[in-house]
Amino acid sequence: MKFLQFSVLPFLIVILSVSGANLARHPHRDFLRCLSLRIANSSTITYTQNNPSYSSVLNASIHNTRFSTPTTPKPYAIITPRKTSHVQSTIYCSKNHGFQLRIRSGGHDVEGVSYVSQVPFVILDLVNFRDVKVDTKNEVAWVQSGATTGELYYGIASKTQTLGFPAGICHTIGIGGHLSGGGFGILGRKYGLAADHIIDAKLVDANGRVLRRKSMGEDLFWAIRGGGGNTFGVVLAWKIKLVPVPPVVTVFTVNKNLEQNATKTFHRWQYIAHKLPRDLFTTVWVMKVNSSQVGRKTVQASFKGMFLGRIDVLIPLIQYAFPELGLARENCTEMSWVQSVLYFGALPIEPVEILLNRSALPRLSLKAKTDYIRQPMSETGIEGFMNMFLEEGTDFAITMIEAFGGKMDEIRENELPFPHRSGILFESVYIVQWTNEEDAGLCINWMRRLYSYMSSYASKSLRGAYYNYKDLDLGTNNINGYTSYEQASVWGLKYFRNNFKRLVRIKTMIDPMNFFSNEQSIPPLLSP
Repeated sequence: MKFLQFSVLPFLIVILSVSGANLARHPHRDFLRCLSLRIANSSTITYTQNNPSYSSVLNASIHNTRFSTPTTPKPYAIITPRKTSHVQSTIYCSKNHGFQLRIRSGGHDVEGVSYVSQVPFVILDLVNFRDVKVDTKNEVAWVQSGATTGELYYGIASKTQTLGFPAGICHTIGIGGHLSGGGFGILGRKYGLAADHIIDAKLVDANGRVLRRKSMGEDLFWAIRGGGGNTFGVVLAWKIKLVPVPPVVTVFTVNKNLEQNATKTFHRWQYIAHKLPRDLFTTVWVMKVNSSQVGRKTVQASFKGMFLGRIDVLIPLIQYAFPELGLARENCTEMSWVQSVLYFGALPIEPVEILLNRSALPRLSLKAKTDYIRQPMSETGIEGFMNMFLEEGTDFAITMIEAFGGKMDEIRENELPFPHRSGILFESVYIVQWTNEEDAGLCINWMRRLYSYMSSYASKSLRGAYYNYKDLDLGTNNINGYTSYEQASVWGLKYFRNNFKRLVRIKTMIDPMNFFSNEQSIPPLLSP
């Protein structure tokens, strides 16, 4: 079988047939003319490079400054729609005037795919699609794709202290991208992924049709819940099922460095964490810190947890199941569920209005990779892993190791496109950041060596990866021309395993000309 990534010829035929040969000489001007004919006052939502607000709009939600340099390719225009019809018109004009469309909700794409392209492109920025409507009576909410997780959490918490949503801990992540890739967070062991709780959606397809769950069909509805964004259409809003949380939860942190048996404690944690009651989520954050010896560094493992209950229940539970941790009352704090999100985000837990601040976190350059671990690492393997954090280029490096099990063990691999479920001990998210561009090569090379080191411990049959931390090192599509199934499956099987084939079939059905495409979007089947 062969699959299509992007074919220039069909688009040129459409362009020439619609507007004549003159269009090919002035695609930029004609794109704007197209928008102005279809959208009243289109200039108020359109930012081109000669607009004084262009740079501020472009950079407003770029969270990886690695893709905000003078040499980074820039979009011809940024469209910030306010209505569904604006989205439909942007799709129409982009398709008919030869521009690739990149869709941005929160700008956290770690490879910049939502706002960078190597071919002429425009950005559809959903920043104005950020409404959150919470219905506590029916325990549901409608949230638009341009809202952040923080805005969703705040919207829930402002109405109830006994409902939550199992998405990620970073409060500035855009809902559109997060739900499109799955979405795992501190409620994951109790309730599964964020995508597991999507019950409806509003999508605009490549032909401008507005589809809901019933009209799009169950195949497409399955695909958009974890099959990746900017692939099947523009999802404008999601209807989600909220989940019960107690009014008081308990969080804790216990720090152990190499001199305090961090290696042995983590070795034991591997055997326990996925078996703990599902009301308890635990994670280990590994990073380089200052040693007690002046001028020296060590490696610290921060054992963190969130328990859906009180301290008095948590302490004996941990002392029985994991006495090696040495959890004490002074390590624990009781708070609301929404405050626990801020706690894990390393932010003050009050005021909770910080959840609405899209600029609360520092923006650095970064590279990320992920793994899913099914077998415990040896103490020697853990020691080697931790010692790598003492090398150069690791001042802003962190690995977040998140326990699975619980609800995740009960969900079938093909329930949604996200396949990493039963049998996974933990997910590892490796991140390295840097402040000076001259350090980019050093830091990225370190990350790649760390990933290579972990190959001995990752899933043996097929090394998995999490689509929400895209990694173009795994492979890419051809941005111009065809991408075969074999080429795309190099990266696609790592993210989606056996679900990749079904995603390709659905892509072929909904977007056969591959209008929605990027370096790691699902490619359609090439017509014979």
